[in-house]
Amino acid sequence: MVDPMELLRSNLLRVRIPEPTNRIYKQECCLSFDSPRSEGGLFIDMNTFLAFGKDSVAWNYEKTGNPVYLHIKQTKKVVPEDRPLKKPTLLAIGVDGGFDNNEPEYEETHNIVILPDYVTLPFPSVELPEKVRLAVDAILMAEGAERKEQVAAWIADKKQRSAYAMNLQQIDNGVIVPPSGWKCTKCDKRDNLWLNLTDGTILCGRKNWDGTGGNNHAIEHYKETGYPLAVKLGTVTADLEAADVFSYPEDEGVLDPLLAEHLSHFGIDFSSLQKTEMTTAERELDQNTNFDWDRIQESGQEVEPIFGPGYTGLVNLGNSCYMAATMQVVFSTLSFHSRYYTNQSLKKAFEMAPADPTVDLNMQLTKLAHGLLSGKYSIPALEKDDPANAASTTASTKQEGVPPRMFKAVIAASHPEFSTMRQQDALEFFLHFVDQVERANAGKPELDPARSFKFGIEDRILCSSGKVTYNRRLDYILSLIIPLHEATNKEELEAFHKFKAEKISEGKEVFSNEIVRPRVPLEACLANFSAPEEIHDFYSTALKAKTTAIKTAGLTSFPDYLVLHMRKFVMEEGWVPKKLDVYIDVPDIIDISHMRSLGHQLGEELLPDGVPGGEVESNMPVPNEDIVSQLVSMGFNHLHCQKAAIKTSNAGVEEAMNWLLSHMDDPDIDFPISQEAQGAEAFLSSVDQSKVDTLISFGFTEEIARKALKASGSDIEKATDWIFNNPEPSVSSDMDATTSNTASDPTRAELPDGGGRYRLIGIVSHIGTSTQCGHYVAHIFKDGRWVIFNDDKVGASVNPPKDMGYLYFFERLNS
Repeated sequence: MVDPMELLRSNLLRVRIPEPTNRIYKQECCLSFDSPRSEGGLFIDMNTFLAFGKDSVAWNYEKTGNPVYLHIKQTKKVVPEDRPLKKPTLLAIGVDGGFDNNEPEYEETHNIVILPDYVTLPFPSVELPEKVRLAVDAILMAEGAERKEQVAAWIADKKQRSAYAMNLQQIDNGVIVPPSGWKCTKCDKRDNLWLNLTDGTILCGRKNWDGTGGNNHAIEHYKETGYPLAVKLGTVTADLEAADVFSYPEDEGVLDPLLAEHLSHFGIDFSSLQKTEMTTAERELDQNTNFDWDRIQESGQEVEPIFGPGYTGLVNLGNSCYMAATMQVVFSTLSFHSRYYTNQSLKKAFEMAPADPTVDLNMQLTKLAHGLLSGKYSIPALEKDDPANAASTTASTKQEGVPPRMFKAVIAASHPEFSTMRQQDALEFFLHFVDQVERANAGKPELDPARSFKFGIEDRILCSSGKVTYNRRLDYILSLIIPLHEATNKEELEAFHKFKAEKISEGKEVFSNEIVRPRVPLEACLANFSAPEEIHDFYSTALKAKTTAIKTAGLTSFPDYLVLHMRKFVMEEGWVPKKLDVYIDVPDIIDISHMRSLGHQLGEELLPDGVPGGEVESNMPVPNEDIVSQLVSMGFNHLHCQKAAIKTSNAGVEEAMNWLLSHMDDPDIDFPISQEAQGAEAFLSSVDQSKVDTLISFGFTEEIARKALKASGSDIEKATDWIFNNPEPSVSSDMDATTSNTASDPTRAELPDGGGRYRLIGIVSHIGTSTQCGHYVAHIFKDGRWVIFNDDKVGASVNPPKDMGYLYFFERLNS
């Protein structure tokens, strides 16, 4: 029998004393949601300072060979029933001298454990080697990495007043900023836009490490001009302190005490908004918000708590309900359930993970899936803490839920907004999430569960010449405008408006139970998406002139799961944000078969979009000089502008600029137009074959690999980004005039597809006046009944708010 102390001494080289910069995990297992309060306690690897539960510590030993662990176990203290209540001396809760908050107290014990035989030595002990004693003391005294990240997120929200705000110089250049329809002045970005407060220029934000975000145009503008402050468009509401103002010289988010004045310089006037802040309409909105709160959360209803596999709540980490509601619905889908739970064990994910599993998305998704779906953590909170008193618990006992800290840290690493403690838009989070999952599964489409949400959209544009063109794109959500004029209760609405006018004239309020909201059928929203739409100033390559065209939209494929986004948030004149006060009548079963795009039909003549290579000299397309001159005035090269106009069939300045910005690094961008057609094929064949093979090994086709390398100057990393940002690279680059021949479109062929009948399985509802505030709740159809997931509260839904959803999740029905 080996002496335990000798065994420890023989493994001292495997023990490290943590440095101040080391991240130490001691509150939660990296692979599960076990904690020091779990039955087996928590084991901290004394070499890597990662924490493991009793079921996974052996896996870490097998993978790393690290044998020495600090074991931490917390046990709830027994409180005598006759203990006298302390008399408070401070008006506070949960502090010495304050009111007792009835939180249980825990006793913590520590041991040194040596694997693989779990040889145990008590701590503290003077007999332990000094190195071990110093290491354990440092671990216990250090603030846990989990706590550090949480505190950092809160501190990040505390902004300081900018030193540049009080004396900011603003140029009187006549710029007036509209309340919507913004676009970066240097590229086609329509999100992540920043308004420079000196000259009123609207530019996109920084590019993230993974290629998402903006194109750095806002910060480049600062470097060129020195104009210090910018405000993020979309965050500007009546609550000006909540607006995102960034100071480039100070390199951080700041407060601008004169923001209202600075915005008014560009026509954004908040004085009228603030004066009418409590108008009748807004009082109604307040009342409706309270009504929404009760209805969506099913307050006042006898909601029966549910426990077991698939019924685990998520702890709110501080305005993280947008993430909780979305992830509950996502993991109710078969694709994510199978990928990260049924077909992937925690051990398998850990074996594939890098040295630090806390930063691996695959590992943390698997951890979250097992936490939510296994049922291990879905037990009544009191029963979990004190089995002896389990019989005394009542039916209203709620579960503790699991805290998705590590998952949030990983998914937010490439998106700074989601790393804060501020409320976020559930739609933005869902799109960011599926994008990250797709990237994590790049080259392995058969494993990518995000594909189950992906589908193709095709726009058919009919020119007045009678010829057509088709544009395609891929998406994960179908965003629907709500046509209020299609309300089915118009008579009731008309009567209510008369009633409201009478009440106002009498100086009386309209109560929430008296308000009548428009009721719009979901079918009307879907029909509006497919309805013909006029496009003015469409440049026809057949007529060689601008004309009016008719656009209709359809789906080229039907995904396994269809996500519908209801556009309830709009910006009115005067920059007044408004949430549409409307009910959507959503049936349990929908059929969108009629929305399938028919593609290029027999007898349809396509708009001309180019000429064969041998006819380049004689039939050279002529660039529209108006487009070229406008692009040149923006500072672009004249030849490049001519090419952009030709490549986009003279469709317009915006289309040409989009092409130009995405092709500025093309190796043949400076070739004369007459040589381009002859040179293109030669260049494609001259791409480094080893780099082509590398991209093929990622799962891309040779044709796509060559085009990506061509477009990115043979840089593999940029080529990968190009493929992700151009989801249909195998189609002709003249996207304004592509045919709809599906046989030549491998991207579409790889998408899931099937019939058009769907069943409603999930609803994400929003309570509040803006997506940046309020609360999100999920309702999911599970095991033949509707279930409410309200953060850590899970129960049988009595009255699911099907008509109040923000995001609707439908599952395709197999015929």
